[in-house]
Amino acid sequence: MYTRKNQRNLTPAEKRRLVDALLTLKRSGHYDEFVRMHHAFYVPDGDSRPRPAHMTPSFFPWHRRYLLEFESALQRIDPGVSIPYWDWTADDTPAASLWADDFMGGTGRVGDRQVMTGPFAYRNGNWRIDSRITDGRYLTRNLGRPSAPVSLPTADEVAGALSEPWYDMAPWDSTSRGGFRNAIEGWSASGAERWRNHNRVHRWVGGLMLGSTSPNDPVFWLHHAFIDLLWVRWQRARPAAGYLPSDPLPPSDPQSGRIFALHEPMPPWDEPPALLLDHSRHYRYE
Repeated sequence: MYTRKNQRNLTPAEKRRLVDALLTLKRSGHYDEFVRMHHAFYVPDGDSRPRPAHMTPSFFPWHRRYLLEFESALQRIDPGVSIPYWDWTADDTPAASLWADDFMGGTGRVGDRQVMTGPFAYRNGNWRIDSRITDGRYLTRNLGRPSAPVSLPTADEVAGALSEPWYDMAPWDSTSRGGFRNAIEGWSASGAERWRNHNRVHRWVGGLMLGSTSPNDPVFWLHHAFIDLLWVRWQRARPAAGYLPSDPLPPSDPQSGRIFALHEPMPPWDEPPALLLDHSRHYRYE
């Protein structure tokens, strides 16, 4: 059992240990395997393949297992390391300590959006992007998108998602009009609220956080640790509301065979959502 801390409460030594573990994992080549995994399982809901990771009820349990696997890889390097979480409702500007030179580094420069500061800057020689679909070998960001500003989600917006009484609902994809899962994942049909919560954070960071290879930016893990914590909070507030769908969909349902019910094993681990509902076997949040 270990603790995931709010990143703003990390000591300088804890930040340094996490950064060192990330850089060691990167040098080993194992970090890029995690990036490729996310790309492989990022399947849009217009695709006929099974989609365990996004636009789907298994968004939360799939990413919980994904973070656990990544955390385990870091802990094989340094057993005292865990993934901190970034509460973007509070640390909501590029001036937040998250983006300091001793931690995640800052935004990208004008023009090519290349990150020039911090331990993951390409010019420091430690963070070459090798699993990007397009060209480009350096980490990019565009925090807040100044040319067409994007704001981070507010505490009130998160509270609205946490007030959802059901975990998810048909049609179990990006067009689901209710349910906690899509309220947090953040898909909407159109308009100013097209990108909500989780999705809007990816857009606010910009750069490599925009695509299916978003784990190329190490802030991905801190963002998704907070998404996981929000699931924990929703579960605690609604102990009688379980994962949906609880039973496999009938063959007549267009989503049959494409999404994962409570006891259907998710790739690549062949582990069902049912085994990932309780985080407390592994870690706690401060």
